[in-house]
Amino acid sequence: MSETSSNLSEPLPPPTPPAGAGDIQALLRSLPPVGELIEGVGETELVLAPREEWLVEIRQSLSDLRAKVLSGSMGPVVLARARAPRAVLAAARRRIERRRDPGCVRVINATGVVLHTNLGRAALPQAALDALQKHAPGYQLLAADATGGERSPRERHVEALFQQLTGCEAATVVNNNASATMLALAALAEDREVVVARGQLVEIGGSYRIPDVMRQSGALLREVGTTNRVHLNDYENAITDQTTLLMRVHTSNYRVEGFHGEVSIEDMVALAKAYGVRVVDDLGSGALLSIAAHGVPGEEPLIRTSLEAGVDLVTASGDKLIGGPQMGIMVGTRESIARVRAHPLFRAVRCDKLTLIAMEAVLRLFLHPEKLAQTHPTFAMLTATQAQVRKQAEVLAARLRATNAATSGAVRVDVIDAGDAVGAGSLPTVQLPGSAVTLVAAGMEAGELARRLREHRSPVFTTVHDHIVHLHARTVQPDEVEEIASALEAAVVVGEA
Repeated sequence: MSETSSNLSEPLPPPTPPAGAGDIQALLRSLPPVGELIEGVGETELVLAPREEWLVEIRQSLSDLRAKVLSGSMGPVVLARARAPRAVLAAARRRIERRRDPGCVRVINATGVVLHTNLGRAALPQAALDALQKHAPGYQLLAADATGGERSPRERHVEALFQQLTGCEAATVVNNNASATMLALAALAEDREVVVARGQLVEIGGSYRIPDVMRQSGALLREVGTTNRVHLNDYENAITDQTTLLMRVHTSNYRVEGFHGEVSIEDMVALAKAYGVRVVDDLGSGALLSIAAHGVPGEEPLIRTSLEAGVDLVTASGDKLIGGPQMGIMVGTRESIARVRAHPLFRAVRCDKLTLIAMEAVLRLFLHPEKLAQTHPTFAMLTATQAQVRKQAEVLAARLRATNAATSGAVRVDVIDAGDAVGAGSLPTVQLPGSAVTLVAAGMEAGELARRLREHRSPVFTTVHDHIVHLHARTVQPDEVEEIASALEAAVVVGEA
């Protein structure tokens, strides 16, 4: 037998653990002192932050390392790299730089929820961004009249557009629809009774409840009917000499199905006129045109329909189906709007100049409804067909596969059919047929991959189903594909996460 064969038959030597292995205290003692690290902060670093801030972040970086050692999640080999002065200073720098980054940054919405409340609801059209860039600098023709130089209502420009688009006599706007509802009740029904169907006493996100809003406004709630059914005679039997309003609240974020019924807005208006009281219609989503007519499998009530029925005041949101900035819309009769403007609460909830500039630009897009699929992101996303969304998904998947090839094929990329949603309480039971790009990373849980994508410099929000990350193509904008590819590369490449 040769000498080589003899050596191969001998038992392998036992592993030699690195210094500090199994000795937590030794590992902790190996961490560099703060004084030594702060000496590495030079003039370049001091331009970024003062010495005191570097001290705070260096201490925090060392504290993070200690916590990982104590928890057993960092051993001597990894710690040897992480405790190097250069690595600790780099970690401190990242913390300092993150603090200087703006907080409310643009994110990539790959959730398939078109109006995602937590991500800012509607994506503003380019026309609104152009208007802000052009008219926001310097001063604006806000509350001054260019002809006579006198003071004028600041919302008069959007009022004119609402008159044109809805046929209303007058209009005003406030900072959101919750304010609009409270202001309408305060201006038209303080210390008087308002009749509302029991099934319409809704609660939406953030524990916003109609009965609470009514109580804060000073109006007195008179609920009628049952949870699932209300009849016209229920409203009529509830009217007393203290009644001033009949109110309908659109159940935006849920639907009652099965044995249920409600009174039409036309019948409510006819009853109100017979008794000399007003009708307020809280529509929530605020549709200016029919989305069902453009292929969406569902419909929201139109503002114009309520006004044509004779409603005194309609309230709605500007950042839902209208696709503009956050805003509460109030359209109706001249008398109702005049009462709203005269109420002391009106000034407290009015819109600022930037919101008005953006909304005016958005509303002008509705003057050309035939172009909305090209000019209005919310409308385009809602009305996109499954075939169109599938094509977008294939483009995204092809780009991500190219990125995956450059990172040793660590991620499996596929395209599947998926269901999307309108969001923000609009059409809550409607599922939009769409497509999603799925990601499965080798050796990484889906939740961890989703977290890394969210923590990229351009945060990518996804969904996770059955331990797989989904990128819904419907809500991904065309110019965001490269950023998603960059985020995926950073998530899977060692050292870039």
